[in-house]
Amino acid sequence: MSGQLIPPTLAEIRRAHEIIEQEIDLPTPLIHSPGLSEQLNAHVSIKLEAATPTSAFKVRGGIYLASQLDADARQRGLVTASTGNHGQSIAYGAAVADTSATIFMPTDANTDKIAAIERFGGRVELVGERVDECFLAAAEFAHERGALYVEPINQPTLIAGVETAALEVLESQQPDTDLVIIPLGGGTGASGWLTVRDGLQHPAEIWAAQSSLAPAVHDAWRSGKSEPRPNRTLAEGIATGVVFDLPLVILRAALNDFILVDDEQILAALRRLWDLQHIMSEPAGSVSLAAAEQERDRLRDRRVVLVISGANATRQQLRDWLRD
Repeated sequence: MSGQLIPPTLAEIRRAHEIIEQEIDLPTPLIHSPGLSEQLNAHVSIKLEAATPTSAFKVRGGIYLASQLDADARQRGLVTASTGNHGQSIAYGAAVADTSATIFMPTDANTDKIAAIERFGGRVELVGERVDECFLAAAEFAHERGALYVEPINQPTLIAGVETAALEVLESQQPDTDLVIIPLGGGTGASGWLTVRDGLQHPAEIWAAQSSLAPAVHDAWRSGKSEPRPNRTLAEGIATGVVFDLPLVILRAALNDFILVDDEQILAALRRLWDLQHIMSEPAGSVSLAAAEQERDRLRDRRVVLVISGANATRQQLRDWLRD
């Protein structure tokens, strides 16, 4: 790991939390679910990271990153690539910091996420069929214009921001948590929870969950080899076919388990989350429940936290997904 890819410290995460809570209401809710607890034979709580201005956890990272920009960086503006939730976080943080944000997104990007980015003052550029193509286009665009390219995953400042959710749960909301299951796309969220868990010397297990139709990080975690994988999942918030160095180092050192579930399981979990708790999630957010249902025998009698990382779905998508 290079000198630039150093995980944030617990002290920095605490500073990030102080900064972020000046801009949005924190902590986000931790909700005990009697229905899911009964179904899974465990004490199940939901960390509702959709309860933010962007309806996703990543806004924490965008606010903190933007708060750390110097005057020159604010003058040049921010550029990044995203399927939507990270893009919203950067647009939101840029607005708070009074700078510009250009977000590269796939051509079939979620229209609600595009509208939200533009509502926050961001500019959207649609390029390619998958977000992996957008990474290259965004980096080139930033270089040509002298803007600051925000690497969506290998960015310690972003990780420090999103880690603050773990601090809320493990230190104050439910310190006796036994297990946390976290959706994983590129890995900022899961690596953040691990960094906080280990910084606090907390005994909780941390599991990551990913779609089997976009298993790049899962496969790299198991093999140690960072190789591209097909990216065909409908769960756009965790859709990536490539692996990022910084989170992978953290995941391989500290993650307790990594669960793959298929997209049908994810959609079934999305429906169950609505049926049993009346919480709306996008597929990326419900992958933690899908993993819990698959591994239910290992959850028995434990105090489990499921991270619901986002709820950015269009009305038509919800109509389709909620239909049995």
